[in-house]
Amino acid sequence: MKMKMYVNNDKIIAGMTLKNTTELEQGNMALHICVNPEDILENRKKLATSLSSEMDNFVCANQTHSANFHRVTIEDKGRGARTKDTAIPDTDALYTFESNIILTSFSADCVPVIFYNKVNGLIGVIHSGWQGTIKEVTLKLFRHLKKVENCNPSDFQVQIGAALSQEKFEVDLDVYKKFNNLGYAKDFIYFKSSTNKYHIDNQLTVKKQCELAGIPTDHITIDPTCTFISPDGFSYREDRQSGRHLSFIMKKD
Repeated sequence: MKMKMYVNNDKIIAGMTLKNTTELEQGNMALHICVNPEDILENRKKLATSLSSEMDNFVCANQTHSANFHRVTIEDKGRGARTKDTAIPDTDALYTFESNIILTSFSADCVPVIFYNKVNGLIGVIHSGWQGTIKEVTLKLFRHLKKVENCNPSDFQVQIGAALSQEKFEVDLDVYKKFNNLGYAKDFIYFKSSTNKYHIDNQLTVKKQCELAGIPTDHITIDPTCTFISPDGFSYREDRQSGRHLSFIMKKD
């Protein structure tokens, strides 16, 4: 299974699977858009094996471009791993204090956010497409973790995964207005007069949301890979039928 490792130490393993023409369905990891579900399960098994784990340790959500999040407990282990019917419904961010659970997020241009707390061991993933960014899913989750889970924002390390680049993320006036109305995204937008389109950097907007939540800038890393341009990328903009990357994080015993 082709993947990019973002963290791999004695406590945390985290990364993102990549498109690979030699794999089943090019390495697609999503059951909600596939030709053959059995191929997806085989891909997931390969990923689990490479992480020295099992597919039944996955926890998957039914992502809806919401600002909803879910605290994963041991009882959630295996949800959505083998069938989308058991996935956590209407949720775009997951976090847990549990070890040996693989939290997952699916994307093909949307911004995946992977994070962990160096002090209390909390780990999590966020799926922030442009709609999730407008709804401030990342900012809301980190504020929740500070207030409800007593997390210190400066204890977080955040990895923003491969996503659609600003060059390829072109939008019309309606979406531009939604980003502009956030009040802090102006620096991440430019207008191209030749096409009459606005270009938005969704990754930098999400990074700003992390910073607004109190996470130090030097604790945030961005993968500059564009999912549209890179041959390793699944891109919904390029191909509406494209597969999905799986971003993951697991805390080891």
